Amino acid sequence: MSTTTSEARSPLPLLLRRGRSSTATSTTAETRTPFSALQFRRRSSKDVRNITSVSSSLLPAFGTVIEDDNPSSKRFIVLHFDRRYRLWELFLVILVGYSAWASLFELAFEKAAEGAFMTIDLVVDFFFAVDIVLTFFVSYLDNTTYLNVTDHKLIAKRYLKSVAFVMDVASTLPIQFIYKTITGNVGRGQAFGFLNLLRLWRLRRVTELFKRLEKDAHFNYFIIRVIKLLCVTIFWIHLAGCILYWIAYHYPNPIDTWIGSQVEDFKERSVWLGYTYSMYWSIVTLTTVGYGDLHAVNSREKTFNMFYMLFNIGLTSYIIGIMTNLVVHGANRTFAMRSAINHILRYTSKNRLPDAMREQMLAHMQLKFKTAELRQEEVLQDLPKAIRSSINQHLFRAVMEEAYLFKGFPDGLIVQLVSQIKAEYFPPKMEIILQNEIPTDFYIIVSGGVDLISSKGMSEQVLTKLGPGSMAGEIGVVFNIPQPFTVRTRRLSQVIRIGHHNFKEMVQSDNDVDAKMIITNFMNYLKGLNDELKKEIPFLRDLLADADAQVQVQETVQTEDTPQSNNEEIATVSRDDNEQKEERRSKGVPKRVIIHGQPPNQDNNNNADSNGRLIILPDSIELLFDLAEKKLGKRGSTIAMADGAHVEQIDALRENDHLYIF
Repeated sequence: MSTTTSEARSPLPLLLRRGRSSTATSTTAETRTPFSALQFRRRSSKDVRNITSVSSSLLPAFGTVIEDDNPSSKRFIVLHFDRRYRLWELFLVILVGYSAWASLFELAFEKAAEGAFMTIDLVVDFFFAVDIVLTFFVSYLDNTTYLNVTDHKLIAKRYLKSVAFVMDVASTLPIQFIYKTITGNVGRGQAFGFLNLLRLWRLRRVTELFKRLEKDAHFNYFIIRVIKLLCVTIFWIHLAGCILYWIAYHYPNPIDTWIGSQVEDFKERSVWLGYTYSMYWSIVTLTTVGYGDLHAVNSREKTFNMFYMLFNIGLTSYIIGIMTNLVVHGANRTFAMRSAINHILRYTSKNRLPDAMREQMLAHMQLKFKTAELRQEEVLQDLPKAIRSSINQHLFRAVMEEAYLFKGFPDGLIVQLVSQIKAEYFPPKMEIILQNEIPTDFYIIVSGGVDLISSKGMSEQVLTKLGPGSMAGEIGVVFNIPQPFTVRTRRLSQVIRIGHHNFKEMVQSDNDVDAKMIITNFMNYLKGLNDELKKEIPFLRDLLADADAQVQVQETVQTEDTPQSNNEEIATVSRDDNEQKEERRSKGVPKRVIIHGQPPNQDNNNNADSNGRLIILPDSIELLFDLAEKKLGKRGSTIAMADGAHVEQIDALRENDHLYIF
């Protein structure tokens, strides 16, 4: 048997070849796990939820921890991302809606500016005056450093030097009330109406609110955009209607106006009648219906109508474009799926693939789109490694620890291994592993179920069924042999995939504690396999027999070498032998050798032992003679290599050496 063939059929894992101390690995994992840098962030999930839901503009410095219980170390400072301050801003936005409507309404309908409207305006202005004072105590985010500024002097200096302060004060002053208090007369006239238009400055709060809501994951983006478009449309209708009524109200000849031609005494009629006519005209014109019952009469109205309709073209295009984009964006995934399916159908038809293969391809493509939001790689690819690792720990660590191969595995290596896994979905009747393919990965079943199938020619035989928590493909990876089984899903299954390169890098160690733990778990699993599975794995019966024989020989030698005299145990093994055994144990690499029952230069073409027997190298020469006697049926006294060199020390042997015992 050649060395190459021996390595290909090697029953012990190649993952033990190279080394790294598992003790050091465990220590490192305990002192520096991927979670150590995140522990302080897990004090309260409420913190993260609060920040993401109420403020998408906050970009704290790296390492900054935000606490709800103690939001600021300085007194009389309100953090701009505090939930209570956000509620206050929402309340002001509602008042802004009233101010935007009332300022235009009071300009067009001067009679409405008296009475109840003046009282309501004073109450609204009072709340905005409170907000001006409050702004001197609200922190802000520095645009250059992205640090939260809480210094009173810097906050006040920034606000006083800004245009916002001047406009806030100008839009909040109750000019009509001040005029009435000083003169004793009610303030009337167009001047007061135009001064009230300063309140439209407050609309910037609505813009900021919609910007924040559009970035907030807790709200549906489509609904927020539709509400925003609806608010813009309603405000524009209200604005145009009020301006047109104002033009008609101040025209020298009221009859020669768009509304005077229908209602001659409209100035003496109710303001709500005029407002109804104005809104009707504005809506009909905006929607380009144009019944013609209300139309421009004088040159002023015609001029305004021209500009209004030109602007309507832009507004209508904007609304149609946004709505089309929202609808098409929602159908993008469906379009992509149908396009991919059409490509598959054309490919299978052109290459004349079997129907079963075509159905598998279609099922996999449909499942890919249905589980797009659940797939690890696409969702997590832009996240930092520590966050991805913590997510994997939360989702799959319990599954990893329950897998038989990792029973008793150190936490440090579990953390490292889980961070490297990939989650996948497979539809029913889909092959996860093909028989005789190169072993590149193995799988742990999270949900669903699979069948282990042996293919012989055109026939298939289901050897066993595996459910959640079971492993598939690990035999080929550990033995480094072609996969002995086909693994096919029975129903929709979620699995986690572990690459054999990552796995070997994690478990290779000079100290064989972790590696031996895996080997022990693996050998125990192999012993529990049913006979049909064992038949499909080459050399498995010999491997298990060799392992049992070695254990029995070691137990026999230990019994013979430990006689009892006067109830005292006498050590019969020299210190040098013990040190040699400890050295071999510390290396922890069980060597595999092939033994033959004849001299190396003897013609063995007709000898039954010409191919040799693959065994695990025992700890001493005597144990090797005992094991060879049991396997070959005769006891030898000499051990030689293929080149005729005699073996005198067991440690001089290497992996896959051919030994001739005679």
